[in-house]
This record gives sequence, structure tokens and C-alpha cells, in this order.
Amino acid sequence: MHADPTGVLTGTHFLNGDQACCEGALAGGARFSAGYPITPSTEIVERFSKRIPTIGGVFIQMEDELAASIAIQGAVWAGAKAFTVTSGPGFSLMMEHIGLAAMTETPCVFVDVQRGGPSTGLPTLPAQGDMMQARFGSHGDYPCIALCPSSPQECFTLMVRAMNLAEEFRTPVFLMMDEVVGHMTERVQIPPAETIAVTPRKLTDKAPGEFRPYEDSEDLVPPMAHAGEGYQFHVTGLTHDERGYPSMTPATQAKLIRRLREKITRGMDRITQVEEDNVDGAEVVVVSYGITMRVAQRAIKLARAEGIAVGGMRLVTVWPFPEERIHALAGRVRALVIPELNMGQVALEVERCARGATQVIPVPHAGATVHDPQQILDAIRKGAGR
Repeated sequence: MHADPTGVLTGTHFLNGDQACCEGALAGGARFSAGYPITPSTEIVERFSKRIPTIGGVFIQMEDELAASIAIQGAVWAGAKAFTVTSGPGFSLMMEHIGLAAMTETPCVFVDVQRGGPSTGLPTLPAQGDMMQARFGSHGDYPCIALCPSSPQECFTLMVRAMNLAEEFRTPVFLMMDEVVGHMTERVQIPPAETIAVTPRKLTDKAPGEFRPYEDSEDLVPPMAHAGEGYQFHVTGLTHDERGYPSMTPATQAKLIRRLREKITRGMDRITQVEEDNVDGAEVVVVSYGITMRVAQRAIKLARAEGIAVGGMRLVTVWPFPEERIHALAGRVRALVIPELNMGQVALEVERCARGATQVIPVPHAGATVHDPQQILDAIRKGAGR
């Protein structure tokens, strides 16, 4: 294993998704991680713990997921780029601190390698049952960015992107992997460090006495300052004013929450990413994400062999949801088919965005394995009226 001085392990490698995610974190500038072992995510931080001492960073194994999810935020305010990893039960424990990161606008990344649930569920087997938890798991109104890789290569590239989006929008970002993608091994191409775009932290240029940690800015993303650099600021989960001091009035609450949401909605064009395959002229479009997209590709191929005009849409970004694109498609096709390894979470969003313009056909699966392509093919036939 050879890395350049920036820590980027360049060249062609055979890595599983967890290992590739670790390399993406390093390439994206992460120099701190805190975590607690939980299948099937542990390999990410196992690798990070071995790699990070060689490039000047820190990994800490914490006593639990609660501790891990707050330790990364302390590291961010001290100047580091940071992330943590988990799976379903740990993700549930992290929810309070995810809300804190949203309220305090702490840029960090939470990697969730999804497995079957509820509760302890299926520790070593796949599911996609945490998609709505990522969006609504912590209480209150807050924005959410969530990316879904479908290959080890994307575990690398989307982890870099997650680190960058966290910095650009000063918000927690989720990388929603699944057990199959996390544990499959494929070729991963890692480009030279100088070709990888890494977003720097937006820091204040004001003197300590003039700095306001949550002051208005043109892009609605306030610049930061780091602890220990002479700045005085207060970081609290309470509703706060521009100084960061608690100000629990209706006016302050409205101003703060609207800004938290609008900074994401303004950036929708830069955040939202979908991939489309032959959707123009399609009778049916299959909407999928993560490992399910790869199974859906087989069903789409079989349907086309039967003469059905079927297209595919892959949600690379699940949150924010591509509402307008789904609505536009709904007005042009006979059906939207949504296979996923849960009982129909994202299918509900597709149905909402279709607004009754077409039939929406969920293909639910409880997890523990992936779909049989025949299940998706049958739904495509139904949507095409065959």
C-alpha cells in the first residue's frame, strides 16, 4: 500500500466498499474519526485506524455510538474534517447528535452501512430500511443531504463528495451504503490527489472582536472559526442568534429554521444527482438506488428483450429528493416502478411527487438478501399493461 504525501492511495485497487469509503474519506480531507464497532461498517474505521497515523490524523474508538457522534463534532470545531460510521442500531443512537450537528451547522459526515432491522435485526445481511430515518430521524425541521453508492468505486467518489458537501453547506451529510455494497470487492480507480476536488472550510476573515459565528451571508452559510485561534463563540443546540447565544423567541426561531432549510433548497441544482438510462420515450421507468439499482439493471434488460420500452433512473442523491424530475417523468410514462430493500419507504416519496399523474408500483423486500430480478420484471410488465 503506497500513498502520496496527502494520504491519497492512488492507482487501481481491488477494494470492498467499506475500504473504498475509508480511502474516499482520506482523499476528501478527513483527519479525524471516532467510531464504535458495528457490523457491517467496522471495516471502514479499522482501515482508517491503520492509515491515519501515517498522514497526521487521529482515530479514537469510543465507548458507544453516542460518544462517537459527538466526538467528531468537537473535532470539527477544533479544525478537523471528521466523520463517523455505523449501522442501524448505532444510527438510532446517533440521532440526537445528528440534530445537534444540524442546529449548530457542524460540517461532518455520517456513514450508515444499512442492515436488516428493526432492533438488532440482521447484523450481517443487507437492507435499505434507514432511508426515512436519515431524513426524519432527529426531531424538528432541518435539512438533509444523503448520497447512495451502488459500487465500491462510488463508495470512494461519493465519500469525497459527502465531505465536500458538508463543508460547502455547513451541514451533516449522510452516506447511505448497504451491506452488499459495503462488502463486495471490485476494481476501484483512485486518481492522483491533485485531480481530486476538495472543498476547503469556509473560514471567517474578520477579527475576533467582529466575528459572529452565525451571521448572515450571501449564500446563507456562515463562515466558521476554530477553537483555540483567539475567537470567542458559543455553540449550543438551543435556538440562537448570530452570536450563538440562546434566543428563544418566535422571531429568532423562524429566522434560523428558514435559513437552515433555504441554504439547502437554494443549492438543489448542485446537490441533487440522478442518473437516467433511456427514460425518453419509455413506457415504464424503474427508480432505484444503492445495490437495488444493480439488480434492477438485469430486470430492465429482460424487459427490453420482451419489447417493453423501459428506462431506469438511479437516485445517487436521495435527499434532497428530486421532486420536480419525478413529477416531470410521471406525466410522460405509464408507470414508475420502485424496488427497494424495505417495505416501501422511497416509494412513498415517488408517489407523493408523482401527484397522481401515473401509477406507482412499489416492489418491497424485507431484506436479508436482494431482489430476484423476476420480481422487478413482473412489476415492469404490470406497469406496461402486459
